[in-house]
Amino acid sequence: MDQIVSILWLVLGVGLIIAEIFTLGFVLFWFGIGALVAAVAGFFGAGLGIQFLLFAIVSIALTAMSRTIFARYLPMHDGERLRTGVDALPGKIGTVTTASKGALNEGAVKVYGSTWTAFPIDEEALSEGEKVEVVEVRGSSIYVRRVRDELPEWRSG
Repeated sequence: MDQIVSILWLVLGVGLIIAEIFTLGFVLFWFGIGALVAAVAGFFGAGLGIQFLLFAIVSIALTAMSRTIFARYLPMHDGERLRTGVDALPGKIGTVTTASKGALNEGAVKVYGSTWTAFPIDEEALSEGEKVEVVEVRGSSIYVRRVRDELPEWRSG
């Protein structure tokens, strides 16, 4: 019976580590390591209570330490979190793919390979092929302004 429990811990540990591949949280890995520690303890004859206690302590400790390490060493941007996905769009340059039309001057802008419904922030119609800067994201639409022909500030020096 004791060997079966150890084998179950081993299967649980390997299963959790494999399941981590399909998740984004990086938590299941630590619980998988905890289950492997419990399996090793079981193979050396520790009781079920000790195995569960080792599983809980190791899993929680590794999860807490990883959160501290990740928060300290992952890149931050000017004191704020690294912006990704939609949050990173403001300030990016896109190309108008469909000229604006209608009462709201609705057009389409391609930014990083994705085409967005776009509205000009300054009420001027957008022309196909011109470069625009994303000013704001609201829902599934972006608000843009024309890019002037000036050099960006990082190139002007």
